[in-house]
Amino acid sequence: MKHAVMTAGAIAVSATGALAGGVERSAQSVGILFEDGNRAEFTFTFASPEVSGSLGGGALQSGDMAPGYFGYAFAYKQKLGERLDFALIIDQPIGADVDYPTGTGYPLAGTTATLSSQAITGLLKYRFDNNVSVYGGLRAEAVRGVVSIPFLGGYTLETNRDLALGYVVGAGWERPDIMARVALTYNSAIEHSLDSTEFGADTGGFDTTVPQSVNLEFQTGISRQAQLLLFGSVRWVDWTEFEIAPPAYLGVVGTPLVSYQSDRVTYNLGLGKRFNENWSGAVTLGYEPSNGDITGNLGPVDGFASIGVGATYTQGNMEITAGVRYVEIGDATTTLGADFSGNSAVAAGLNLAMTF
Repeated sequence: MKHAVMTAGAIAVSATGALAGGVERSAQSVGILFEDGNRAEFTFTFASPEVSGSLGGGALQSGDMAPGYFGYAFAYKQKLGERLDFALIIDQPIGADVDYPTGTGYPLAGTTATLSSQAITGLLKYRFDNNVSVYGGLRAEAVRGVVSIPFLGGYTLETNRDLALGYVVGAGWERPDIMARVALTYNSAIEHSLDSTEFGADTGGFDTTVPQSVNLEFQTGISRQAQLLLFGSVRWVDWTEFEIAPPAYLGVVGTPLVSYQSDRVTYNLGLGKRFNENWSGAVTLGYEPSNGDITGNLGPVDGFASIGVGATYTQGNMEITAGVRYVEIGDATTTLGADFSGNSAVAAGLNLAMTF
């Protein structure tokens, strides 16, 4: 039951990771470490946000500036002994896609931006006799950005792809007989030094920090007879330490291209049920409080509320899971004074898993 229900819940949650605070694209779960035996998972997600705003009481409409995008992840867990386990996780920790329509008269018309990342994390977990375990490892992360802002004198930015290292440490407790588990994980900040080309010329470069974060993940069986599992997570990210401040842009505008005034805490809670030997399902709720901060023009969102559903079909050692989530995006006011309200998104995910 645990495999299928947790997978159904996780895919519904992961389908919305791209809409969490800052430029987050992955919740960086370590759940694979606690799976029984050996396991491999492939996850594919698609998000379709609709984000638009206006200036001057509606006189200038931005149009939908948030195109849809795909994501992927891979996780592999290998049992190395009675107490020792290894996991390899490949994901996309941060990202952004911006495309303001042209011909609207809105000041940012024609502005585009792409932030991409890839990360590989290797983890080891050691389990003690008292159901407590400790784990940790290294994360290698690569990031790159491209920006074009026509109304700012034809401003352009292109960076190299920078690779840097961080680390992960955590501790967990589990009771397999009641399907109970708690895991607390710390993800270190990762410092990147990016070379920058702005307005078509080399401007030296700048540093940026992908921020530290803390995850609390939990689950417990609440009815063995009804085959019910309660699960959830709380995630804090130190977004105030993240900024993108290319030197030429900073010299012209005087403020960073991207920065955040507040950290973010994201909550997820779900209920899963096993229906029979083949089918399991889950319902999840997500919430990230709005902070009321003035937002940047490349990410005019402030918090969210969501509901998701997922279902898993199990046959032998194979699992296929699909999930979908609807998201109400929090209203925001940008540095231009534009009002972005009434926005939403739909996200979907597919997970293919094999145990052996």
